[in-house]
Amino acid sequence: MSEFYYIIGNAYAGKSTMLKLLAEKYDGILCEENYHNKMLDSLDKKEFPNLCYTRDLIDWHDFVRRSPDEYERWINEVSKECEVLELKILKEYENLDKKIFVDTNISIETLKKISDKDHVLVMLADPSVSINRFFERADREKQFLYKLLLEEENKEKALANFKECLERINSKENYNKYLNSGFNVLLRDDKREIEETLEIVSKMLKL
Repeated sequence: MSEFYYIIGNAYAGKSTMLKLLAEKYDGILCEENYHNKMLDSLDKKEFPNLCYTRDLIDWHDFVRRSPDEYERWINEVSKECEVLELKILKEYENLDKKIFVDTNISIETLKKISDKDHVLVMLADPSVSINRFFERADREKQFLYKLLLEEENKEKALANFKECLERINSKENYNKYLNSGFNVLLRDDKREIEETLEIVSKMLKL
């Protein structure tokens, strides 16, 4: 039977990097960020309206023009829809006799039902880092959004609005929810080398 290892947390905490390195180190399977996208084309809009919003979007400028309230609601609903798809995908990996490393939208509540403390790790960056350094990575999707914001007629206003959207989803309240989840937590430390972080993560996950 496969063993599943989940890393959750906020933006810019190092989740993607660690999961990639873990999959390489332990000859595992990587389910990277948004791995549910492979099912996107076949989704029913009535069943998955929030995931289909971006799939069927004609003008992506509308995406970055939404209010913080609209953006926060959408993020929360997308996470619920993603969880449904992810659980379905992961079920296909159960009998592979491999280690499966998952960058996931599965909620804390669900992870407590399907996993245990040794197979889930929370990685956190200070909320200000998650917000202010959001566009620093060469991540294709993030750079695409940044380009859209710069194309707006009033780009300063557009950037300020999107920053407020990021503040909503990277709030101290959400940070504390992860921090007090009951799972092991690793805080971002820029003084720590990647190899050192990988060693700590491996030990926390009992690998």
